[in-house]
Amino acid sequence: MSRAIDTSELQRYLKSLAGSSARIVNQVPLGKSGNQDLKEYGYGTPVLIEYEADGKHRKAVLHTIKPGPFGHEDMSDRAQSLLWEHGAFNRLPRHVKSIDVGAIRQNRTAVSLGDAEEFFSLTEYGEGSPYAEDLERIRDTGKCSELDLRRAETLCDYLAGIHREPGNAAGLYVRRIRELVGHSECIMGLVDSYPEMGGLWQRQLQDIERLCIDWRWKLKSRVHRLRQVHGDFHPWNVLFDDEIDFCLLDRSRGEWGDPADDVTCLTMNFIFFSLQRSGRLEGVFSDLFHAFWKRYLDKTGDTEMLEVAAPFFVFRGLVMAHPVWYPHLNDDVRKKLFSFMNAVLNSSAFEPLKVNQYFAS
Repeated sequence: MSRAIDTSELQRYLKSLAGSSARIVNQVPLGKSGNQDLKEYGYGTPVLIEYEADGKHRKAVLHTIKPGPFGHEDMSDRAQSLLWEHGAFNRLPRHVKSIDVGAIRQNRTAVSLGDAEEFFSLTEYGEGSPYAEDLERIRDTGKCSELDLRRAETLCDYLAGIHREPGNAAGLYVRRIRELVGHSECIMGLVDSYPEMGGLWQRQLQDIERLCIDWRWKLKSRVHRLRQVHGDFHPWNVLFDDEIDFCLLDRSRGEWGDPADDVTCLTMNFIFFSLQRSGRLEGVFSDLFHAFWKRYLDKTGDTEMLEVAAPFFVFRGLVMAHPVWYPHLNDDVRKKLFSFMNAVLNSSAFEPLKVNQYFAS
């Protein structure tokens, strides 16, 4: 659906920038000829705008970015690029100046953003208690209630439901796998954020990074796996009421990805809290972990997830083992997380029943 602005709206926008005397004289898509309505041009074609203001003849070029690959799939990608250009153009000597950066609303009106210094969002308030509090209680008591089992089943069914919605952009799957390995918020960014911890830790991080690059090449062709995802489905982003109703916070890194991202994100926390309690996956956390995986695979039939899960587990493991975010984590737990990451990366497929063996590798 086109979001281009027509001539009358463009003139109103120019008046807001250049004063009430601003009047469009001509508009021509660069590389073409003729005076056409701006809405015919579509995304990606720069348009020369000739206008008069305060008795002076002026020229400006209106730029948009066409949706496409190379990091331009989402509206937020394109906004990021245009916002960066507005500041960067004006800081380089002899570069053409950016007059403004703006946005086109759904009703095709334009809004100026050129004076913006930072952006914000406004959301609803999420009612409820973080699911992490349940896991902390189970860690501390070793007891799991019937409600705990129902909540885990509810989360499993939710993921199975949203993952039924397929994506239709093969290139977007490739991008998501590339970002899993190379994005500043994901594996390589986490690796670079680790403080100096000595030679052994450094070598392990290097090995993880190298192995994850190999995994990128294993996964990038599996474009049929693109599905609707949450993208950061950890227990602090799930708020439960007193029973099994819940709401979610902070969806991240795009609407589409591999379902393994969500499943490993949550189930890795069963491992993490169990390691804190007893140094292995056992007891009620083992019950929750295995019941979740069995229920999810039974509902979806997605056994292929076991073949792709490794780098997603590593992403979450690097967060949990991070000495800045978890400075008081027992060193034995940290070492076992690294052993787990190394083991799954060196396995052809993840085997849920071998979790405790992975710690010993």
